[in-house]
Amino acid sequence: MNGSNHKIKMALKAIPEPTLRRLPIYYQYLKQIQAEKKHEHISCTQIGSELNILPIQVRKDLAITEASGKPKLGYRVKHLLSNIEDFLGWNNTTDAYLVGVGHLGSALLGYQGFKEYGLNIIAGFDSDEAKTGIEIHGKMVFPVKKLPDMIKRMGIKIGILTVPSYCAQDLANLMVDAGIHAIWNFSPVKIMVPDEIIVQHENLASSLVVLSKKLAVSMRTDK
Repeated sequence: MNGSNHKIKMALKAIPEPTLRRLPIYYQYLKQIQAEKKHEHISCTQIGSELNILPIQVRKDLAITEASGKPKLGYRVKHLLSNIEDFLGWNNTTDAYLVGVGHLGSALLGYQGFKEYGLNIIAGFDSDEAKTGIEIHGKMVFPVKKLPDMIKRMGIKIGILTVPSYCAQDLANLMVDAGIHAIWNFSPVKIMVPDEIIVQHENLASSLVVLSKKLAVSMRTDK
């Protein structure tokens, strides 16, 4: 395993996943506060009260970013935003390629909110010739056969998979062999990659099952 990649993986493992998921929530709330220009400083109690999170948990989460506040004043909103951006790497936009320009892939190509989180999908790839050579939401779609060369030439490190299960593993292998370091997988199958490759699986079917179950339980308890 590459030394730098190993260090990154160890650092990520040391940070609780719930904390990583809460940091973007804090960030969005702070951006709103900054836009409204209501407060220059904010406390963990204020953040926790607005987001329904225990203040002590907010303090622990923000401490991971090395943010520091002042007694009775709290954190300066501007500096806290900067700390979160630095910690999550959002202050430098990261380029990515998307493979699989179907309904979901096309929607992701057009989602402007990714840039706010430091992700810039610069192109799409598909095996269907009818979809290549055109722009979707301003992003050019290329044939999959050009993917390895373009990953190497552009130094792309993030790949997004929105393809059917039957071809997901092959395309993941193609990405990894070409130099992709992290894969955001929306395919309905768990892909296998080397230990040093970071993968985030987004199983939409599983999320729907959880939602449906919670709804069923809620309806039973309401009776």
